[in-house]
Amino acid sequence: MKAGDSAQKGESAKAGDSAQKGESAKAGDSAQKGESAKAGDSAQKGESAKADSSAQKDRILREDVRYEMEKGLTHIFCGEGKGKTTAALGRAIQAASVGKTVMIIQFLKKRRSDEIGFVRRLEPEIKLFRFERSENSYDSLSEEERREECQNIRNGLNFARKVLTTQGCDVLILDEVLGLVTAGIISCEEIRSLIELKDPNMELILTGVYKGEELWDLADEVTVMQMVKCGCCERSEQQS
Repeated sequence: MKAGDSAQKGESAKAGDSAQKGESAKAGDSAQKGESAKAGDSAQKGESAKADSSAQKDRILREDVRYEMEKGLTHIFCGEGKGKTTAALGRAIQAASVGKTVMIIQFLKKRRSDEIGFVRRLEPEIKLFRFERSENSYDSLSEEERREECQNIRNGLNFARKVLTTQGCDVLILDEVLGLVTAGIISCEEIRSLIELKDPNMELILTGVYKGEELWDLADEVTVMQMVKCGCCERSEQQS
């Protein structure tokens, strides 16, 4: 009986050891697989992050290259339709997004407007300058007030000349400067002299309500804003 018991105990011990080793081996395999899976996930995430970063760098590089190809141009946004200042601001944001310095000098704008408030929030990436003092539009001013504002406008034009001659920025926007010609404050020849001061690598954008074509030969791009359909007008006619 003792020999049988010993044999039985030996077999049980062996079976227990084998089972324990089997469980340990399974646990080891599971742990190893888990670690491998984690390592695989980490590697995959790392590769994805690298790919995203590389794609972002490529996109920024493409934007920068596209800007470099277009820099040095003179743009004119004119016509009686809306969107001239908006188009210029879009160009300003595009340039600022690739690290270019942008300056805007505004003319014939009310001192307080939502548009100006928005541009102020873009500083210092996009710098806005105004030299007119009146809270009202130029058309609504008295003769005496207009004479005073004309001097302020002249100060703004002198500042624009200084920026152009010293290449004080990469992109200079003279917003509504063409409207000064329409209003009889300055002449086309003065606009021509401004354009001719521009450094070849500097981008110049001029906007404003102006119907003439005398300045088109000095511009690389001319966009005439024109409304071809007005839904508000159509609804008003239908209601009347």
